[in-house]
Amino acid sequence: MPPDAALADVRGAQRYFGRDAAGIAELLRLRALAWYDVECTIGIAGNPLLARMAAQDAAPGEIRVVPGDPESVAAFLDRRPAAALHGIGPAAARALCSYGLDSVGRIAAAPPATLQRILGAKAGRRVYERARGIDPSPVTPNAPARSMAAEHRFAHDELDEARRRRALLSLADELGSRMRSGGQVAGALTLTVRYADRSTTTRTRRLAEPTAHGPALTEVAYALHAALGLQRARVRAVALRAEDLCRAERAARQLSVDPADDKARRIEAAVDRARTRFGPHAARPAAASAAPARAGGRQTYGQPYRRSAYRGP
Repeated sequence: MPPDAALADVRGAQRYFGRDAAGIAELLRLRALAWYDVECTIGIAGNPLLARMAAQDAAPGEIRVVPGDPESVAAFLDRRPAAALHGIGPAAARALCSYGLDSVGRIAAAPPATLQRILGAKAGRRVYERARGIDPSPVTPNAPARSMAAEHRFAHDELDEARRRRALLSLADELGSRMRSGGQVAGALTLTVRYADRSTTTRTRRLAEPTAHGPALTEVAYALHAALGLQRARVRAVALRAEDLCRAERAARQLSVDPADDKARRIEAAVDRARTRFGPHAARPAAASAAPARAGGRQTYGQPYRRSAYRGP
């Protein structure tokens, strides 16, 4: 799910509230607006796949309901492009479109064996089921997170690459801190860039090894950003998502004899202890808030982390 979205199974709540799913959705929308001044868009359907797609299709603040009968589900999915189907990435969509399967309705009408030849056995079966609105995955409360995200929205459309890099540094540092506090590591990192026209670009890269080390996450984030070539792009927001999370004790780490790497990890551990004691803003990367300055003909940089103004005992 996106960082600003949530998935709820309300079948057990209908009797308690005396409302159907649409009534509960209206209650949630009104309470979010009254308590937090947040306008919610809600999709309602018989399974998570259709609920996600209904929410994405709805206008801001709208409640979109997909009826549960097969005819209504087929009509909802029929003319949507292949890429709109949750679980189909850009490469799979291009492969399907090259065979003329450019809409969900055409994918649903194709024989399962054809989809398996194009996408592989497992992916073909999954796409065939989802094109028919079938999604047996349950909603598991308090399930371990498989991803973790952080987003930075600029005050205005940002053209300066240095400021975007500072934002990415802050996001990578935040994700690393959150993963380390939860005893998790990530296997991949995804960068999402939102532009002034509200379009987005998303890129994912596998990490060399599962890690929650801030410098390693920052390096991959910088590489993803540089590969996009955004010299003149007007960027409204950037987001990082750590994916394929697993427990840190189950991940293998390549040993290093580099003293700088060992020092960076010891500094990171000290920063984590300071944040645990004094709060998440007790220390942060100096480069995230200040650009390099020139002094005496030499270029000087801040220390790896900047202390906060709080002076504890």
